[in-house]
Amino acid sequence: MLSEDEIKYKKLENLKCELFNDNFENFKRYGIPKAQLIIADIPYNIGNNAYASNPMWYKGGEISNGESKLANSNFFNRDEGFNVINFMKFARKMLIKEPKESGKAPAMIVFCSWQQMPMLEAQAKKEGFNHCFPLFFIKKTSSQVLKANMRIVGATEFAAVFYRDKLPKFNNDGHMVLDHMNWEIDPGYPKIHPTQKPIPVLKKLINLFTDPEDVVIDPTAGSGSTLRAAAELKRNTYGFEVEKAIYEKAKKQMLSHAELSLV
Repeated sequence: MLSEDEIKYKKLENLKCELFNDNFENFKRYGIPKAQLIIADIPYNIGNNAYASNPMWYKGGEISNGESKLANSNFFNRDEGFNVINFMKFARKMLIKEPKESGKAPAMIVFCSWQQMPMLEAQAKKEGFNHCFPLFFIKKTSSQVLKANMRIVGATEFAAVFYRDKLPKFNNDGHMVLDHMNWEIDPGYPKIHPTQKPIPVLKKLINLFTDPEDVVIDPTAGSGSTLRAAAELKRNTYGFEVEKAIYEKAKKQMLSHAELSLV
């Protein structure tokens, strides 16, 4: 008969980390379990101004060199076609039901621009997410260097936490958690995507709202950083990425650190 420690180790040994080269709207074909936490970094709808005020707009970062191939380009090929309505419906269907006991309810975290927050909150309420609160992440510097001598530049990132009625699971270990956090970067992880969220930031959020063996889903997985963070914290994790090139990079560079199930 297995001891309690052996049973626990066996469960951790069987954790899942699966990335699908598909749109999250096709989730039914994969039979993935419902999540304790959904984390998504949705398109910010900044269109062809994605690199505006960033030196990368110009060759070698110098205005005198003329515009680079990134000038007037989007971060994503599908930025303008992202369906927020279907995204919120996905979240409603793929978060676990609220349990009877308190302190166990699921949550969703959406990285977004501050301009998107009212729209996201309104759409979320239509799918039963009756509560929303913002999170602010503070960077040490700004990428908007070309406008630094013209105006106050942005050095923050934003996210919104959504939940239904009961307060979500919250592992603060007795410490107060403020609504503003440092944007911690770890250069030890590969940089795959221009809007990739730092793994230390993702780990902090995953630790707060989930326990080991819980399920974390990222429907817009991009670089796979959410999956990497969740897997390293011993959570089951699933993600979707439409762009084949980004999916391949995520698979080879971000998720090849362990034996993972990649579809």
